[in-house]
Amino acid sequence: MKHVLPQANPLALLTFGFTAVVGSFLIGRPVAAAVVVAVYAVLALACVPSWRPLRWRLFAVGFAAVSLWWSSWLLGGHDVSIATTAAGRILVLALPGAIVAAFIDPMRFGDALAQNLRLPARFVGAFTASLTRFDRLGETFDQLQRTRRIRGFGPSRNPISRAATTAPLTFGLLVTAMRGATQLSLAMDSRGFATAQRRSWAQPSPWRRGDTLIVAAAVLVTIVLPVALR
Repeated sequence: MKHVLPQANPLALLTFGFTAVVGSFLIGRPVAAAVVVAVYAVLALACVPSWRPLRWRLFAVGFAAVSLWWSSWLLGGHDVSIATTAAGRILVLALPGAIVAAFIDPMRFGDALAQNLRLPARFVGAFTASLTRFDRLGETFDQLQRTRRIRGFGPSRNPISRAATTAPLTFGLLVTAMRGATQLSLAMDSRGFATAQRRSWAQPSPWRRGDTLIVAAAVLVTIVLPVALR
């Protein structure tokens, strides 16, 4: 089952994230949250091919859950049940999206929006181009860091020095992103993107039986199961 996430239709994976939004409001007890999160863990262990792109995503979700548990416990009369339920809702809400988003390719997502949902081609093209640019922001940030270090402006091991370099790096990243967006828009206009009537897409985006099963699993796990455990 390790091939399911990389080969699934991006819209089917996205459904898992959207149904989790509804399911999080249906969590009323710590037991229900624990059962749903346990089912998430079983599905992830069976379907995730590589955990490397998920490390920081899972850390962020875990940090949000722990901080919410602490604040709910501190401000909610030290009630463990209320705090655990609130933290469980965050896990039920955020875990599916954090996992499936790592396996959604922007190009395949654009193909699915145009061919499966029949969205306007101009909107899909612009949206896909922006997603591909956003996906490269991390790589651009690393390049800016290496460039400043080579020029002798790199931070020391002092945390204050590292924090002080964040502002110029962010400004450089903003300038690079705006310059890249300008170049991309000029390239798209030069190829007739704004006036084209008939368009072709990079790859076909079929909706297979496995995609329907993913949507059914999403509804069962994120909505039906919390309702049954209420």
